[in-house]
Amino acid sequence: MSQLRKLTWRYTDTFEFMEQVREGMPPVIVCLASNGAIQGKEYNPHLPETNDELADSIDEAYRAGASMVHMHARDPADISKPAKSTEVWYELHQKVRARCPDLILNDTTGGGFEMTMDERFACLEARPEVASLNLTPDMSKVKLKARGAPLPHPRPEIEIDECIPYTYGLVTRFAAEMKKRGIKPEIELTHSGSQQVVRHLIDLGLLEKPYWIQTVMGYQTASYPTVDNVLQFLKEFPDDSFWLCSGIGHFQLPLTTLALLMGGHVRVGLEDNVYYRRGERATNAQLVERAVRLAHELNRDVATPAQAREMLGLSATPSQYP
Repeated sequence: MSQLRKLTWRYTDTFEFMEQVREGMPPVIVCLASNGAIQGKEYNPHLPETNDELADSIDEAYRAGASMVHMHARDPADISKPAKSTEVWYELHQKVRARCPDLILNDTTGGGFEMTMDERFACLEARPEVASLNLTPDMSKVKLKARGAPLPHPRPEIEIDECIPYTYGLVTRFAAEMKKRGIKPEIELTHSGSQQVVRHLIDLGLLEKPYWIQTVMGYQTASYPTVDNVLQFLKEFPDDSFWLCSGIGHFQLPLTTLALLMGGHVRVGLEDNVYYRRGERATNAQLVERAVRLAHELNRDVATPAQAREMLGLSATPSQYP
């Protein structure tokens, strides 16, 4: 068995699972989802918003064991909204890299509500090492609580009912732009139909092995966050895929544990879940520390950024932003 196949084994294959348990599963890549596009300090005072706050929070999580960070830059003119300019993204990269010399930097192209597709491309010009790649239309209906003073840029409660209309053409364009820049796509699977788009991009030569595929469980029109649904996703993965598992809200902890048990990789952080336990708000570092502790209890090492780079086929030399 090749080294890549050993690291990206078929997660639902009985005999490969038993072999991995006997020989020792590969190190787990812990991806921090540091913030998000819409929730802010009105939900959790520890949720970073400015680039300086993001750099501080990401640094704490990096020291706790994060191998990669998935980020959402915010608009300095209205910190409650996502950034739309490359300059803001580049500054964020500079600040994080100054604190975290080898952390893998992963930007969102999902952005936020009321953004144009061209605005979602802004982060790619800032040269992240990895970027999220959404595959299917994204429909959301959500009520956001009021953002009151003394928080900057207060706003009243608002209700959003929107669909981000990803098409085959748009997804192909995003994937092509990432390949041209040497950015590895973090492939976002929200439901089983997403897998058809993965195969389409592979056929076009726009995705390169090993594939970095995230199962997004429990997000409104995403698949329900159940073990059955996770297993079905995994059965349909292309060979040579690394599995990154994320669960939203209450489901972050159980799905993190499931992925650690099965040999997958995990995403934790305040973008997906603002609580450590019921009634207790979390910090990014706490959520990473718990994932690291669980991994160690299950006899799994935690991948250093250097190990994660080698596993994912990224440059051993971290990106620089002078």
